[in-house]
Amino acid sequence: MKKIKKSTFFIVVALILLFSVSSVLGLDYQYGDNVTTLINGVDDIRLGIDIQGGVDVTFAPSGDFDADEEQLAAATEVIKTRLTSLGINDNEVYSDEDSDRIIVRFPWQAGETDFDPEAAVKELGETAELTFRYGADYEEDPENEGEYLPTGDIILSGADVSQASAGSQQNDKGEYEYVVRLILNESGKAAFGDATTELAGSTTPISIWMDNTMLSAPTVNDAITSGEAIISGSFKTYDDAKKLADQINSGALPFKMETSSFKTISPTMGEGSLDAILLAGLIAFACIAVYMIVLYRLPGVVAVIALIGQITGSVAVVSGWFGFMNSSTLTIPGIAGIILSLGIGVDANIITGERIKEELKAGKSLDAAIKIAYKRAFTAIFDGNLTNVIVAVVLMGAFGVPSSPFSKLLNSTIFCMFGATAEGVVYSFGFTLLAGVIFNFIMGVFAARLMVTSLSKFECFKNRKLYGGDVK
Repeated sequence: MKKIKKSTFFIVVALILLFSVSSVLGLDYQYGDNVTTLINGVDDIRLGIDIQGGVDVTFAPSGDFDADEEQLAAATEVIKTRLTSLGINDNEVYSDEDSDRIIVRFPWQAGETDFDPEAAVKELGETAELTFRYGADYEEDPENEGEYLPTGDIILSGADVSQASAGSQQNDKGEYEYVVRLILNESGKAAFGDATTELAGSTTPISIWMDNTMLSAPTVNDAITSGEAIISGSFKTYDDAKKLADQINSGALPFKMETSSFKTISPTMGEGSLDAILLAGLIAFACIAVYMIVLYRLPGVVAVIALIGQITGSVAVVSGWFGFMNSSTLTIPGIAGIILSLGIGVDANIITGERIKEELKAGKSLDAAIKIAYKRAFTAIFDGNLTNVIVAVVLMGAFGVPSSPFSKLLNSTIFCMFGATAEGVVYSFGFTLLAGVIFNFIMGVFAARLMVTSLSKFECFKNRKLYGGDVK
């Protein structure tokens, strides 16, 4: 490690402070009636059903369609995937084969105050079939005034798309624009190749529909036979492109569904309990801070700063502060994961603090004691954290949706005999535990080492008693 300067402490503290404030408050601006969120804060966190309550909705096949067991199971997995694409990991999805019903429970949006179950169901997305069609023509629905039906022949369904992702590319004018990239499976590659060959260079677009709602209608510039396609020209922001990609990735239902009933769910814990949990957490953190400072003195002060960074890091991961990650849902088990990871962070700082005291009592100089203590403590901290990472990954893999990378890994090896399982509250615990452990390494090991080493450079902080040692 390069020589650490005195200014390093102030730089690290400033970065942690800036990170913590932005994670809590977020950042947005308003232009007219439109509010644009640049950084998500705690107000943007969706609270779980157990804290805030939510909606209970029942879906049924439209008309007289009689779904079989396989079709009902496929529809259930599509709805789970759609919930996950919205960052709603606290959800319950059940299917009733006897009555051809799918029951879905999920929490309210962040900041929801009017608790309108119908609006919440719309957020889930259209429970409809995704189709790619020739042209963008439509006609009025004779059975529903004011609604329209697509008239073009179907080229592909959502089941023919293997993957969709949002990105950007340079257009003919040299400007960068947002696009959606599609990868087709074998069932759609030939059909799409034939359609694009026929429409290349014409003004007839290929429209993309979610049931009776047209999502996009891009024109075809060239024949596409490689099984990969790009949708461009209609996205103002990255979020617009990502929304379409998420809708396409949500898949196609094997049959059209309609909402047969919906109702509100009362929280099992309630926001009052959340306030009590947060108050208890603040009191516990204050007690921990006093304990660390009294027992380990200056390294204890640094530990408290590092723990603040670790907690806000966990909150930032849940809120979607990091632009490359979707927001998640905060549940009571999720809060338990944060608290457990905080305890792990305290242990890491205690191990390091004790090491520093031991090295000082062994007669080492202050600089040598700090350097040796962090080096020797790292192995113990790493081993302890690694076991928790394994536990968190297993929980996320076993209880996450099948499309998650952890589920793909574990379900193809360990859990293949049990089938797909999705239990949001268990996944939430594993998610916050994993995030806390990662930030324990960042804050409790690396940032803390930088701060302690930097402070030891100041003449006023060279007193060995400030680190738990005797005067020498």
